[in-house]
Amino acid sequence: MRLEHWRSALKSPVGGVAATLLVAFAVLAVIAPIIWGDAAEETDPAALSLGSSPEHLLGTDALGRDIALRVLVATRFSLGLALLATSISVTIGIILGVLPAVLGRRAGRLVVAVVNLAVAFPALLLALFFAVVFGIGSHGAVLAIGAAGAPSFARLVQTNVASVSGRDYVSAARVAGVSRIRLVVRHLLPNIGEPLVVNATVMAGTALLAFAGLSFLGLGVQPPSYDWGRLLGEGLDRIYLNPAAALAPGVAVVLAGLAFTLMGEAIAQVVGIRTGIFRIPQRMPDPAAQAESGRDDDAVLVVEDLRVAFPSADGQTEPVDGVSLTIQRGETVGIVGESGSGKSLTALALAKLTPENAAVSATRLDFTGESLLGRSDAEVRRLLGTSLAMVFQDPMTSFNPSMRVGWQIAEVARALEGRGRREALDRAVDRLRKVHMPVPERRARQYPHEFSGGMRQRAMIGMGLMSTPALIIADEPTTALDVTVQRQVLRLLRDVQRDSGAAVVLISHDIAVVSQMCQRIVVMYAGRIVEELPVDRLASAAHPYTRALLGSVPDMTTDRERPLATIPGRPPDPVSRPTGCAFAPRCEFADAQCGDVPVLTAVGVEHQRAACWHPREEPLPVVADAEIGGRV
Repeated sequence: MRLEHWRSALKSPVGGVAATLLVAFAVLAVIAPIIWGDAAEETDPAALSLGSSPEHLLGTDALGRDIALRVLVATRFSLGLALLATSISVTIGIILGVLPAVLGRRAGRLVVAVVNLAVAFPALLLALFFAVVFGIGSHGAVLAIGAAGAPSFARLVQTNVASVSGRDYVSAARVAGVSRIRLVVRHLLPNIGEPLVVNATVMAGTALLAFAGLSFLGLGVQPPSYDWGRLLGEGLDRIYLNPAAALAPGVAVVLAGLAFTLMGEAIAQVVGIRTGIFRIPQRMPDPAAQAESGRDDDAVLVVEDLRVAFPSADGQTEPVDGVSLTIQRGETVGIVGESGSGKSLTALALAKLTPENAAVSATRLDFTGESLLGRSDAEVRRLLGTSLAMVFQDPMTSFNPSMRVGWQIAEVARALEGRGRREALDRAVDRLRKVHMPVPERRARQYPHEFSGGMRQRAMIGMGLMSTPALIIADEPTTALDVTVQRQVLRLLRDVQRDSGAAVVLISHDIAVVSQMCQRIVVMYAGRIVEELPVDRLASAAHPYTRALLGSVPDMTTDRERPLATIPGRPPDPVSRPTGCAFAPRCEFADAQCGDVPVLTAVGVEHQRAACWHPREEPLPVVADAEIGGRV
């Protein structure tokens, strides 16, 4: 919880009242036993069970002890036990909440099922059950209330961890080879801390009420010790003779519980409570893919028949359906297509960053000459972490907002190379300097929100250069950036590639951006590759979809009086992908033959392939680099 959040919470009327009450109770908890501890234990045989009097404001108990003093002295024991029980609930809840992110898929589901089952039972019933199990007394009551409150807190942690685990900075940490424990401690928990603090504050008030209830029933604090709940039980026997004996501890319980709850609500108002498994499928390799595999002598990436499937109501759906791709060392390849064509999901599958419920399969998946199929997670993480760099789409979510940028970049060297903190940070500063970051020493000490969008993308590229990448996958790195910054980022990628010799895969929905720096373009539609061709042969594009993408790019000669060219219709839903050619419903050349699935076949010039039954041969109107955007 940031300091400004606490200050804002205390300035609100609710927060001010809650803070005043909590401070008052804290002072009583410290000084009351010191000042009145002995007096509260003194018995007076001449004043047994008296009502209110000038000497005894709230009367005396059956042994003649002053009730008012006992209520004040009981503050320390009552609050201390409640806070101890809350700390047990929070500790157990955090452990159970993060276990699904640490354990494997099956073990994680088992933990989630156990937590869901425990949450189904009322907390009071669980507390009574655990009180019997752990034994009668203050120790048993603390354990009982702590265990009873843990399931609801664990559910909160699980929900918030799930919401954060899909962020780009978490994926970046996974690519960097960060261990699961470090991932939880450094990237997940710090970014869900605010709702956890709010819930823990409210839970303290609930624990106080629960503890008083157990003591009232005789299951909590036992004589000669006493807390508010035990004093309430003792006063209830004489409530008609001396109502103050029961009302005073009851009011103390209500006020303390209300103070914790109000503080939690005040904080909540201010804060604004606010990878897949590779498997070898039992299918025959595609003959065309086998033919292409002969070109991979100097390839950094070779993938054949890549498929990504997700469970659906009808069994499963495949957003990525049989992608085969070869990337040569030092080559720059662009992957283009509309949103939903499977571009980003293909990249995530190659980096082993797909969601837990995704099933990723391939007949071949080689990276830097080594197969990733059949390897353990640790081996794959070590190989990808040192040789693969990812530049994610949204620069705002690419970094952990609770960590300084320099330490995030340095984490790559610490996790994969075992460098010390200072050595890793020095290298991170050097990498920031490498990507032309102004004043890198100062920027390394800043948080991501202090960076502009272009600076965050530069820092993300710098993170990828902490090792020596053989392949850089840039997933729409210029999204949400203005044209000037966009060109700077693309030039930086080009400079990094020239200096490191790495291959670059640039993913974009904008064919104009891709044509500025790529040597070869791969066009995807509905999870499949529909065309592959050299960038200097765009005018000879054969697939109607590629030609439609090119036709939708305006240039300086476009008539501004006419509507911009668009592609009619929309991409198909992977769940209901049409049989045969997926582009047929939007294609003006479609006929009955398009009911069969076309395969990539050589067309036109050398190294050009298209998956189309009716490839176009006539050249497009002049499609020059200058018209598309110019070279970087």
